[in-house]
Amino acid sequence: MRQAALAVDGLSFAYGAKKALDNVAFEVQSAECTILLGPNGAGKSTLFSLITRLYDAREGRIELCGFDIKRQSLNALAKLGVVFQQTTLDPDLSVTQNLRYHAALHGISRKAADIRIQEELERLSMFERRGEKVRQLNGGHKRRVEIARALLHKPSLLLLDEPTVGLDMPSRQAIVNHVHELVKQQHLAVLWATHLIDEIAADDSLIVLHKGQVKAKGKLTDVLQANGCADAGQVFQKLTEGGPKP
Repeated sequence: MRQAALAVDGLSFAYGAKKALDNVAFEVQSAECTILLGPNGAGKSTLFSLITRLYDAREGRIELCGFDIKRQSLNALAKLGVVFQQTTLDPDLSVTQNLRYHAALHGISRKAADIRIQEELERLSMFERRGEKVRQLNGGHKRRVEIARALLHKPSLLLLDEPTVGLDMPSRQAIVNHVHELVKQQHLAVLWATHLIDEIAADDSLIVLHKGQVKAKGKLTDVLQANGCADAGQVFQKLTEGGPKP
């Protein structure tokens, strides 16, 4: 059997008396884009905080490429690239300076870093803007830089926490297309948290999260068939109790 890029089992988490995640379990495989679909407050950001160890999980187990996130933190997190919902770039540094700083944190030499920076920026049509300060970029271009940064150390798993929020349609579509190409070309595993139905491709896997519980998981086509639904919008409505349309 293939080793999962991400394996989550029996994961629960509470903020005081309020349970945010309840016995969550799923896997994300290499060369697979898995969409984590849920309304606001479903527990998506809490789950990402646990995977990245911003929070410590007391119940359950998380493994990244076979490494236990608690007992083998350095090995596990080295396999992980993350794009958070809120931008974390330094606005007063240039695109290149931001990326070089991240590469240095991962112990990548200056020469190797510059080669990887050029590769990632060229894939995203951003290399010509490498000398610009981040504050000069629009939201879509900042997101492209953050995706490039997340891939510099060649992770096995990329986490995307609602990366297209606030972007216009062309910028959103460009990022959706780019990430799906990465999955196909580099066999990258992706876990993409969103509440936007149109970001899901026909061959994606799907996890529907609602009120901290996994309501469905599997290939999109299998989830639709199991729930008697024609598309992702219908299954989202059905499994989240008719909540507001994303």
